[in-house]
Amino acid sequence: MIDYISLAIGHGLLAFALFKLVMREDLDVDPAIQTLKEKAEAEREASSVAGRNARRRAQSSKGEQAPGAQAAGRSRPEANG
Repeated sequence: MIDYISLAIGHGLLAFALFKLVMREDLDVDPAIQTLKEKAEAEREASSVAGRNARRRAQSSKGEQAPGAQAAGRSRPEANG
């Protein structure tokens, strides 16, 4: 009888410890995978038309010149006169 009780207590504690380990929140999050996902999202956004346009709008609102603006003739004041 005591053997069964000790086995039950031992296995119960092991099951409880396993349950606590499995239910930990940080087991589902891997920092390396998160970094890779963020990098892939940034590359995907940078390669899309909407991402490029958003980056150009952000640069022009900061006062910087958009890439290719001189080639398009938008920033040549001597051409107007």
